[in-house]
Amino acid sequence: MTLSPESPSPGERISETAAEDVLHDVETQVDAFSSELDMDPLDNPRRLLLVHAHPDDETIGTGATMAKYAHEGALVTLVTCTLGEQGEVLVPDLEHLAADKDDALGVQRIDELAVAMEALGVKDHRFLGGPGRWRDSDMMGREGNNDPRCFWQANFDEAVGEAVKVIREVRPQVMVTYDENGGYGHPDHIQAHRVAVAGFEAAGDPTRYPDAGEPWQPSKLYYTAMSRSSMQRVIDYFRDNPGAPSFMGPEITDAADIPFTVPDELITAQVDAREYFDHKMAAMRAHKTQIAVDGPFFAMADGFGHRAWGYETFVLARGEKGETDGETGRESDLFAGIQ
Repeated sequence: MTLSPESPSPGERISETAAEDVLHDVETQVDAFSSELDMDPLDNPRRLLLVHAHPDDETIGTGATMAKYAHEGALVTLVTCTLGEQGEVLVPDLEHLAADKDDALGVQRIDELAVAMEALGVKDHRFLGGPGRWRDSDMMGREGNNDPRCFWQANFDEAVGEAVKVIREVRPQVMVTYDENGGYGHPDHIQAHRVAVAGFEAAGDPTRYPDAGEPWQPSKLYYTAMSRSSMQRVIDYFRDNPGAPSFMGPEITDAADIPFTVPDELITAQVDAREYFDHKMAAMRAHKTQIAVDGPFFAMADGFGHRAWGYETFVLARGEKGETDGETGRESDLFAGIQ
């Protein structure tokens, strides 16, 4: 899905009315894609639904996995909960899009997400409740958390109902989202977790959201996870390469001191998607306002790319664990155990 020729080009100054027109255009294209799909999801033997908070989150945490399954023929659906309007703008020529200036970053990020999904081979990507329904809440503790339009302040029942609609339409066997802390504590990540889990639990109940479609119960729910050993390799790399741009200061030497890392023994699935490393890198470049090409993500890619970004790990939160790899004791396929 790409913006129509009539839409403002990325970086163009956009009035509030024009921005609303673009959002309407995107929503129309999403509806058109749904009509184009015109197939029973059950015709596809494997269906994966991912719920992420902002454009770029999907690529950083799960991009290689998404590309792997999409290229293997699975129906991969991405639901993004906000447009990421509060994000920092890393491109000087586009700084005017920031929330404290033109407040038009969301439109830019719609386009970036569309390009990233093309790189990953994912055709079904949509925004929870439609593009712009809920606004980025900014980092925890900031004023944006109090904006009545933001996802953190969303009517929970409405948000869950929107998630249930997608689940019942797509009928995924597997869902992926964040853990209870949203990975690193961002309010939109926490809310995405809450909405996704509640949607997972409600979608199969015919008494819940009866107007949201025929009930469907997904079989498995995973949380994204950064294993402690993987983070330790990152720390060690930046320690040994002091000139490379890093996520953290030199005082961080032990991955166990980083709250969002997960002890290796708790990781239940590890997807080997090294074959799709280049797809993930292309998708990361698409998110140009958020991921600097001379920043730490690409420094890691240059240093030990396939090891850093080719494997993605998860924790099974709901459902039965399937067949595991004898060496690691982890599932190598998120669909393991599903008939």
